[in-house]
Amino acid sequence: MHRCSWVNEDPLYIHYHDHEWGVPVHDDRKLFEMLNLEGAQAGLSWYTILKKRESYREAFDGWDPEVVAQYDDAKMQDLMQNPGIVRNRLKIAAAVQNAKAFLQVKEEFGTFDAYIWHFVGGKPLVNHYEHGQRLPASTDVSDAMSKDLKKRGFKFVGSTICYAYMQGVGMVNDHMQGCFKAN
Repeated sequence: MHRCSWVNEDPLYIHYHDHEWGVPVHDDRKLFEMLNLEGAQAGLSWYTILKKRESYREAFDGWDPEVVAQYDDAKMQDLMQNPGIVRNRLKIAAAVQNAKAFLQVKEEFGTFDAYIWHFVGGKPLVNHYEHGQRLPASTDVSDAMSKDLKKRGFKFVGSTICYAYMQGVGMVNDHMQGCFKAN
């Protein structure tokens, strides 16, 4: 079975590629989780974050934005002591700020799903990159998404993070030609 060239041999990574990457997500809590995990990845590898994902879920109350939005300084200090997550004060504070902004977007649009998917017209963008071809780090769409998210108060949502997010939640399908997941 042929997979995209970026997949290593770890079963965790293989499962992520085969069952999540490029698969459309419309569940608000999962969209919130992935936005924050992609932000936590900044300066690190996705593999590092993927290995810590279960610890993140536990530490951040199952990524319930209503709960995360209420975190105070004491809770953020507790998170700074948690070896199961990336202990970066700015990234932890960003998750709390993102929860607040997420809830505002949800109030305005009904769901975060309705808001975020409007950037791609409600359906995945399917690319047909050749095996070994370099994927873009950002696009005009991720630029627009980043700009709008920042305007709404989100943190750690630069264009490169937004493009990785789009791939992770299936807004973009970048499976390489020859990969069994390519359309």
